[in-house]
Amino acid sequence: MSDRNSDFGGLPVDELVAKADAALGQRKTRVRDSHWVRTWDHFRREWQIYVMLLPTIIWFIVFLYKPMYGLQIAFKDYSIFRGVANSPWVGFEHFQTLFSNDQFIRAVRNTVTISFYNLLFGFPAPIILALMFNEIINATYKRTAQTIVYLPHFISSVIIAGIVITAFSPTAGIINTIISWLGFDPVYFLTQPEWFRPIFVGTGIWQEAGFGSIVFLAAIAGVNPSLYESAVVDGANRWQMMWKITIPSILPTILIMLIIRIGNIMEVSFELVILLYQPSTYETADVVNTWVYRQGLQSGQYDLAAAAGLFNAVVAFVLVMTANTLSRRFSRTSLW
Repeated sequence: MSDRNSDFGGLPVDELVAKADAALGQRKTRVRDSHWVRTWDHFRREWQIYVMLLPTIIWFIVFLYKPMYGLQIAFKDYSIFRGVANSPWVGFEHFQTLFSNDQFIRAVRNTVTISFYNLLFGFPAPIILALMFNEIINATYKRTAQTIVYLPHFISSVIIAGIVITAFSPTAGIINTIISWLGFDPVYFLTQPEWFRPIFVGTGIWQEAGFGSIVFLAAIAGVNPSLYESAVVDGANRWQMMWKITIPSILPTILIMLIIRIGNIMEVSFELVILLYQPSTYETADVVNTWVYRQGLQSGQYDLAAAAGLFNAVVAFVLVMTANTLSRRFSRTSLW
């Protein structure tokens, strides 16, 4: 075949190419059409599921996606009288103000520090509880213990804060009563900056560790029983089975929960902090969310508060992406 217009089977090559292209286009159209037909058939069969899902989708759109429109005030000199659209743009001026504000830097430092302590002491707590519950043989005792440790999760943060304030009261608190019995002077723990973080982290563990253990108990329940039977035949004791079978089997669940926890590093419990802290403990208790609350709602600096919130969200996004990538690379376990 010397040139493109040579005959091939009685037809020019150009005509053959055109016919092939047309056939390929028709095939793609048929595949696309069949895809939509399959999608429509699936929706027609399972429409009840999508109707049940609809309220959740609407909730996400109204309360999570629609408010994203207001994020632009972080880059504007926002005025409630002009509105979001008519407020003038100021670029990154608010972010420059943030990073030159000593109180905001202190809030970021406190947020990271408290989250680190929560991660160090609070994350292992539900795993340890789940492993301990798994070793309890008496069913009645096991159910009773689980109920007791689950209860604090269902108590309002306001009540939890009230319990903590009462327990650490310098006059009637049980902690100071015990200190007095031992011959020491009462200590007003909640007014001393150095005591805020231990009290806050300990309260969080007490409130959430029991409920958090449910996820790990479910993972333990999914471990193949034949592994334990084989270990018993080999002469392994309960401790060895926990370390060699139970923990490695639930490791993917632990990593997934760790990724989620790392993504929430910048989200320290706002309600509990604002109920427990006071000006005398701002030095160690003031976090980004409470700083945003004071600047945005109390001082009316909505644009500056929005910039701080956006910074918080970006840092959290970077952290969860990094943790997920590292987990997928080294353990082949990830959220996506």
